[in-house]
Amino acid sequence: MKVLVLAEKPSVAREIARVMGSREKHKSYIEGPKYVVTWALGHLVGLAEPEDYDSKYASWNLEDLPILPKSSKLKVLRESNHQFKAVQQLMKRQDIGELIVATDAAREGELLARWIIQMANWKKPFRRLWISSQTDKAIKEGFAKLLPGQQFDRLYESARCRAEADWMIGLNVTRALTCRYNAQLSAGRVQTPTLGMIMEREKEITQFRSQEYDTLTADFGDFQAAWRAENGDSRMFDRTQAETLRRRLEGAKGTVVSVKKSEKNEPHPLAYDLTELQRDANQRYGFSAKQTSNVLQRLYEQHKLVTYPRTDSRYLTSDMVGTLKERLNSVAVGPYASLARPLLRNNLPITKRIVDDSKVTDHHAIIPTEQTLLLNQLSPEERKLYDLIARRFISLFYPPARYDAVAVSVTVEQETFQVKGTTIKDSGWRAVYDGSHYEMDDEEAEDRENTERDVILPELKKGDAVRIQRCLVRSGRTMPPKRYTEAALLAQMEKHGLGTPATRADLIEKLVSSDTIERQGNVMHPTGKGKQLIELAAPQLRTPELTARWEAELERIARGQGKPEPFLNSIRAMAKELVSTVKNSSAEYKPHNVTNSHCPNCGTKLLEKKGRQGKFLVCPSTDCGYRRAGEKRLSNRRCPQCHKKMEMKEGKAGLYVRCLPCGITETLDKDKQRVNKREQQKLVRQYEKQESFGSSLGDLLKAAMDQKQGK
Repeated sequence: MKVLVLAEKPSVAREIARVMGSREKHKSYIEGPKYVVTWALGHLVGLAEPEDYDSKYASWNLEDLPILPKSSKLKVLRESNHQFKAVQQLMKRQDIGELIVATDAAREGELLARWIIQMANWKKPFRRLWISSQTDKAIKEGFAKLLPGQQFDRLYESARCRAEADWMIGLNVTRALTCRYNAQLSAGRVQTPTLGMIMEREKEITQFRSQEYDTLTADFGDFQAAWRAENGDSRMFDRTQAETLRRRLEGAKGTVVSVKKSEKNEPHPLAYDLTELQRDANQRYGFSAKQTSNVLQRLYEQHKLVTYPRTDSRYLTSDMVGTLKERLNSVAVGPYASLARPLLRNNLPITKRIVDDSKVTDHHAIIPTEQTLLLNQLSPEERKLYDLIARRFISLFYPPARYDAVAVSVTVEQETFQVKGTTIKDSGWRAVYDGSHYEMDDEEAEDRENTERDVILPELKKGDAVRIQRCLVRSGRTMPPKRYTEAALLAQMEKHGLGTPATRADLIEKLVSSDTIERQGNVMHPTGKGKQLIELAAPQLRTPELTARWEAELERIARGQGKPEPFLNSIRAMAKELVSTVKNSSAEYKPHNVTNSHCPNCGTKLLEKKGRQGKFLVCPSTDCGYRRAGEKRLSNRRCPQCHKKMEMKEGKAGLYVRCLPCGITETLDKDKQRVNKREQQKLVRQYEKQESFGSSLGDLLKAAMDQKQGK
């Protein structure tokens, strides 16, 4: 009898087949003497749609809501129906006696496999392949230690509850909002609280009232110290106070009243989980969370250089200790050789900050594998992300950074001046980052600013007499809270238990694609649609507390501490309440993207929307469905490559022209709205040199220039 192996993707299936000796390739599977390896294409089976329960639900009507079936049905997804049939046929083969589930070792991977098993009516035994990397060694060891499939029943129940909860809340609230306000308004148990956090920050910013203040710094010759009030604040909001102090204290004598010295140890940062890596990649390289996930998946699946990416743990397990030197040895090439090789000469220092079984759930932290590192095979994006992972891993085995912290307090005519400084004694793990590669988050940066770590102080002792040589008054202004960057938003989602490491990136992208938030640089702004949507949603759905409790309950189900039905019953009750809130609301929705163009069919003003191919216009009337591409502003400038008229656009730097098919962009003079002369002359010289174009193009360009200049 043969064994059927079900992988999540074709690429993973091919690797498993190669390692386990299956060579005979077919359209939907790969067969060998012992193993037949097939694959899903992500989800092959999903929850049934409302119209699958009753045909009347095919039309969206407010009076039909809420839609809450007593038990959920499954259906084969249309777009991957062909692959499901192929898997089902393999499961029915008489020579197949056992199934190995080799989908991603996580909640979602378990769910998609179990749904396929149910729909295909598989009744024979199955076991689970649970591995954290895709190297040949990991695959072979995983097949040697297969686990009973029933061991993951609780994980499946948690995943099923999550899927059904999202279906009941998201579908009902989205349909209710869309029908009630005649607009495409999407809501859900995770996306709406995330939008709510962005909107709450936006309110704080708009309601903020900036104030001017002054600070006073005393120059004592060998060092400087800042004036502090009794409450420790250095800011003075009375415009005359700083000047009065300056005139009174300049040249005055004072006394050092305290000098506190302490040696501090700063331990290495923890290893990466997915969210922390997404945050660092966003702060350092401007990567979106989705971009980081995609690049990381290639490092894991294609290059096999890192361990399982969708993890929420920042620790390693004790059974990995024996592999750590082998992993360090694989990293010790190129820029990492001088950092890793000294560690290989001695025993590695293993502490609870690195290895802690109690803090690892499904998967350990993201670290390098034993695979040989070939940097020249990585793309620039992959190298950047791998660099973060490799340096973080190496730093785990370096000692703490040690420094002497000094806090000095000086009294001058009953006024207090303070200064803090440090002296680095041992850079420790920070040497791995060469002083520039390690990025601090906002809280770390604020702490560092408060301790003034880079200030070098002279030798001072209590009772020393000092004199103020001059006083420096600096003006400042209070600043509003910062809008969320993607890194900060991910941190808040993690803090409040919104989503999982695997789903947060997709959720942010969903908010962007639904036009409820938009990226402006690296900062997330709510749109006009998002600002209205958060007010239309039920109050209990706007804040993260409710969803965080749901996520905690799902985790309890996964651990066997909670049961599915009570959770799902609470979700059904919540769905009813949320729909009722929308039905009884007296609020109004006004589309923020109405244009002056009218629909040629019904005369309604068209809405402007963003799509993958750019902006387009759509009729808001549900009975019409008219749609057309957005109006383009064409310039007289032609693309130097395809010679078509280039589209005129406007950005932060002003007007510019772009050829979308060729990707060529040129700046325009702001006032005259024409191509910069220097660029135009450069093009003339360029094309005059290219014999393949002949001289006619250069002549035409010169003639056009002469005509514009009135020659």
